Formats: sequence, structure tokens, C-alpha cells
Amino acid sequence: MVKQNNTIIKIEHLSKSFAEKVVLDDINLDIRRGEFVTLLGPSGCGKTTLLRMIAGFLQPDSGVIIMEGNDISDVPPHRRPLNTVFQRYALFPHLNVYDNIAFGLKLNKVPADEIEKRVRKALKMVSMTYYEDRDVNSLSGGQQQRVAIARAIVNRPKVLLLDEPLAALDLKMRKDMQMELKEMHNTLGITFIYVTHDQEEALTLSDTVVVMSDGKIQQIGSPIDIYNEPVNSFVADFIGESNILNGRMLKDREVEFIGHTFECVDEGFGEDCAVDVVIRPEDIYIIANAENAKFTGTVKSCIFKGVHYEMFVETDKGYEMMIQDYNAFDVGSTVGMFIKPSDIHVMQKERVCNTFEGKMISDTTVEIMGSQFECLPCGAKEGDDVIVRVDFNKVELLDNKEDGIVMGEIEFILYKGNHYHLTVLTDEGEKVYVDTNDIWDKGDFVGISVSSKDLRITKRV
Repeated sequence: MVKQNNTIIKIEHLSKSFAEKVVLDDINLDIRRGEFVTLLGPSGCGKTTLLRMIAGFLQPDSGVIIMEGNDISDVPPHRRPLNTVFQRYALFPHLNVYDNIAFGLKLNKVPADEIEKRVRKALKMVSMTYYEDRDVNSLSGGQQQRVAIARAIVNRPKVLLLDEPLAALDLKMRKDMQMELKEMHNTLGITFIYVTHDQEEALTLSDTVVVMSDGKIQQIGSPIDIYNEPVNSFVADFIGESNILNGRMLKDREVEFIGHTFECVDEGFGEDCAVDVVIRPEDIYIIANAENAKFTGTVKSCIFKGVHYEMFVETDKGYEMMIQDYNAFDVGSTVGMFIKPSDIHVMQKERVCNTFEGKMISDTTVEIMGSQFECLPCGAKEGDDVIVRVDFNKVELLDNKEDGIVMGEIEFILYKGNHYHLTVLTDEGEKVYVDTNDIWDKGDFVGISVSSKDLRITKRV
């Protein structure tokens, strides 16, 4: 049971850059004693860098790490009361299981009888009691992982850091080890800080999930809160399957999306304002009798997934929805659908258009994103600082990147039911957001162009 209001690690304004790239950007996080915390996010989001800073293997550029009231930011790794289990286990191949586990205790000159007692206890805890004399190279991946955990816990750390320890295991072994890790955490009662990019693993193991992207924390919460109440479209898309759609909040408890008006339970967004709407696939009810439904559609595909069927349905207004149901519906059949108000999750839009800071080069030329764009006369003069706004659907992406005014790489793709919402990172490091019906892949290099008539320019005050 996690103790409330009992912080063991406090991270304040932690930042780290490598060369020109910001890897961690002003991280603030409290970790409670005895908690199982998972740092979750895609590759390159900064989660492993954060773990390595807590361990002491990397130094922050700014900010502090406080453990039990003491600033440990400059304390070397071997003097911190924590241990790390690495993805590749880092076992000593020339030592057997017993000596691998006992290594740290011998280094700290713990008496031999105490070492014997603690190693035996650690072996029992990881279900490796009769393996002490085995060569570590003869063990399976799961067994090696248990030895690595035993070597860490035998030192009685206050915090155990785990850097994707199950990544090298096959699916069945990974599932088994998840349950064993959860049981170990409950038995040991110490704080676990766990790094993974596997959403299901994070939801299975954690008391608290910290979702990260681009070096920033996007959301902190329990697995249930993260899944049911994502704060933005990135979290909704990253955690489980989702239908993420553009919508308009008409008034409190009434929202419009996919061409229909729905009752919902959300309030406080205002009236007639743009929002994002999240519907989980399992929360769309599908029936054969279309006459009794809120809206209708045509089944485009139906795939058996073991526990349920996964279907894609094109609605009567041309939106594609993913639906998960225990019943199968024939491809091509017309079906009815409805959604309960409590299953509609409304989120504030993070942005409604592209917004850039720029400078007027002439009456008809503006500099944004490190390049010069032609524009219409707007009342701003040469040298004026300006704000330039561009609608998402007015940005043109070109296959031949040299044909664009700016070059960029597609960083993130979000399907919105009837179009794709792309995040493109320019060579200058700025983000451009694009609505398109064209199909692109993450990592594609593209040219970016905007017509002069689609640049909305105002003087910057």
C-alpha cells in the first residue's frame, strides 16, 4: 500500500541537453515512498535520461534531485541509496549466480555470515533458490533477469531503478515477469522507478504512470486516470487504442463530433468552442438494427483479436471509427451505433492553428522558421516583429523536400477519423502542424510550403 504524502524523491526543475538538443525540459516530479512509478514514453522522450540522472550516471544542466530531504544532485552513484537493474542485466560472466548476487556485499566488506543470509533470502525472493552454483551464461533470459534483480535488492536499496528490464524477453516470459515484479514490489515494500515504452506493461505494473514526450512530462496519474482521462491527444493516442476526433463544445454537457450532437458529462469548456474528443473502441456500442441507433455506418473490416473483434466502420457522415466488440459483423453490412455520455471524453485543444514569431523583411516578405515567405501587404513595415498564423489545412507538404520553402521531418501522425494531423519538425527545430488526407510515414523528409494568401500576419506588441 502506497503511503500518502510521504515523498522519498523530489525532482525540481531538472533540465538536460546534449549538444543542441534539449532532452529534459524543466522536469518536476514527486515520488512517494513504497510507490511503483513508471516513466512511460516513446524512444527519445527522455525517460532513460531521467532515470540515469536519478541514479547519478548523468549530471543535470540545471535543477535538483532531493532524496529524503537531501540534495543528491552531485552525489556519485555508489553513494546513493539506490540500485539499478539494466536492460542488458550487466551480470559478471566469470562469476556464478551466488557470487554475482554477493558481489556488492563483498565490496562493502559485509561479514560472510550476513552475506550468506542475505543472498539466500534474495534467491528465495526471486524464485532462484537452487541456482546459486549455476554459471550465469547457462541461464535463460528470464532467469538472468531474476539474478540481476536479486543482486540489486540484496543491497537493501531504498529505491530500485529498472531500465526496461523486460525488453529482451519473449512475450510470454515478459508477461510472467510482470506479475513476478509486481509481487516482488509488494513483498519488498521499497520504491520502484521503472522505465518502459510498453503501455500495457505500464498500466499493469504501476501505482503511478508518468507519460513523457519531447523531454516533458505530459501527464501524471494512476493507470485508470491516464487511460480514462487523458489530458491531451498525445496521451490519448499513446495509451491504448483511441478514436481521436475534432469536435465542438456546443454548451455544457453537449458536444458535436462526426456530424452528430451527443450528450456528454463534461462542463466548463465554454460555448461553441473547438475541442478534441476521445472515444475508446470498446465504448462504442454496435447493433444490427440501425433504426434504433444514434448514428449508422458501414463495416469496412472485421478482424478476430482473440478476446474480441476489431472492426473499422465508416459512419454515415464519412468518418472512420475503430470499434472493439465481442460480436462480429459482416463486412459491407449496415450497423447502428451509440455512445454513452460517460464514455465521451472531451479535451481542450492544444492549438487551433500554427503560430510563428517572425519579422517583416519587406511589405510583401516575412521571415519565419528561418526562411523568407511571400505574403500579402498587412500594414506591417520592414523590420517589424510580427505574429504569423497559418491554418493546419493551408500547409502544403511536398515529396521533393528541395521544392519547399522549408524542409522538415514528419515526427508524429495522429488520425482524426477523416484526415491525418501531422507534426513536422523543421530543420530549424520548429514544429509545424498539418491537416492532410495524404498518407505519410513517420520519418519522411518533406518540403513545406504556404501560399502568400494563407499567412495571417499581425504586428507583435
